[in-house]
Amino acid sequence: MNLLNNGSGIYTDYYQLTMAQGYFLTGRTDAVSCFDYFFRENPFHGGYVLFAGLTDVLEMIEGFSFSDEMIEYLRPLGFNDDFLRYLRTFKFRGTITSVREGEVVFPLEPLLRIEGTLIEAQIVETLLLNILNFESLIATKASRVKAAAGGRRVVDFGLRRAQGLGGIHATKAAIIGGIDATSNVFAAFHNGFEVSGTQAHSWVQSFNDELTAFRKYAEVYPDRCILLVDTYNTLRSGLPNAITVGKELEERGHHLMAIRLDSGDLAYLSKHARNMLDQAGLPYVKITVSNQLDEYVIRSLLEDQGAPIDIFGVGTRLITGQPAAALDGVYKLSMCDREPRLKFSENYTKLTLPGVKTIYRFLNEEGLFSADGVTLDGEPQPESIFHPFFPEQRSSLKHCTSEVLMQKVMDGGRTIVKSSAQESAQYAQKRLSHLAGEHKRFEFPHIYRVGISQKLLSLRAKLVEELQQKF
Repeated sequence: MNLLNNGSGIYTDYYQLTMAQGYFLTGRTDAVSCFDYFFRENPFHGGYVLFAGLTDVLEMIEGFSFSDEMIEYLRPLGFNDDFLRYLRTFKFRGTITSVREGEVVFPLEPLLRIEGTLIEAQIVETLLLNILNFESLIATKASRVKAAAGGRRVVDFGLRRAQGLGGIHATKAAIIGGIDATSNVFAAFHNGFEVSGTQAHSWVQSFNDELTAFRKYAEVYPDRCILLVDTYNTLRSGLPNAITVGKELEERGHHLMAIRLDSGDLAYLSKHARNMLDQAGLPYVKITVSNQLDEYVIRSLLEDQGAPIDIFGVGTRLITGQPAAALDGVYKLSMCDREPRLKFSENYTKLTLPGVKTIYRFLNEEGLFSADGVTLDGEPQPESIFHPFFPEQRSSLKHCTSEVLMQKVMDGGRTIVKSSAQESAQYAQKRLSHLAGEHKRFEFPHIYRVGISQKLLSLRAKLVEELQQKF
């Protein structure tokens, strides 16, 4: 769903363009390069990330261009005419290799690589980081919320609290993460999502009395009537009036779908609501709750307090990824002029992995994910992997089966692998089922093993030694 209808060339940071001009003016326009996208730490103190945003990145890169209006905007900002003429006809023609959208991934893995000229690989960095970091964060949050809810229905209510147009991509990511439906009509229209919604307190307040408000709503929506019962007094007014309308709907051959609680003690109120509905002969009426929900609140309501809740409407804390402000994904050069390159740091954990790489995933005898191995592209499957920072820690993989995680998704600037958000969501749930529970727990999850091959370890050590000798 590309919101930038006239090209996305200036969806970037200024320094991407100044570097691009530098490459152009120093004769490096056609220098061959490779960049890796990866992140360094799981958000939410969790044990995994769901990779999301790939389809949007591919669509935006495929349409990456500079309109005449953009060229004229850039002209007085320090860009010369020759470079602007180059941008006027610019098109990304590189190759992108990536894990699938919806894949369960872990820190330090090169999840996506771009191979192409220095300019085309560099100039799309900001766009790529902006989309992948945000959507992966929200998809991961959504998967945690859905896990806390068990098999219960979860609806995204977050658009009104989202960061502007980011709410569009956030809803898509939430669906990939496992959310069932959304109130976001724009995102639903563009992606074929199920839309869901009830009514606001203003509907009830707009009538002279609550019972009339409920009756009028039921007249308009007799087969999908959900009544918000906490405008005045939930147990003394809202529930009794909802029961009255529920009975009237039965007499007309319809059924009240649900009631919604949006304030107060949700566990206490839902228990009393369930009892009142059952005693009134309305056991089929579901209970929906909303109001500052997240995975921890939902888990407490269900596991600690035994709340009889059927549906959760989750807004702010889902769509903004609270409490994590961002996923710390980065984009680093790993090859240039067909030579492996390394980002050096005195902090050993900030060393990057050189060369063009791929990822193997290893599964144990039970079919659960056991470890991931990062190797140089074309390298045979390793029999053991080494800790990226403590190479004395070695893991044998002799008794594991394996699969290659990465595939080419764009070739020559054309997308060759596409998937809908619904397909990515199904894939995510399938992959999460192969992740052991100790990696999915909210508190102190077990750290998943990610290692590198002996050949990649040796290449990095060689480049580090060469750099140390220079300085």
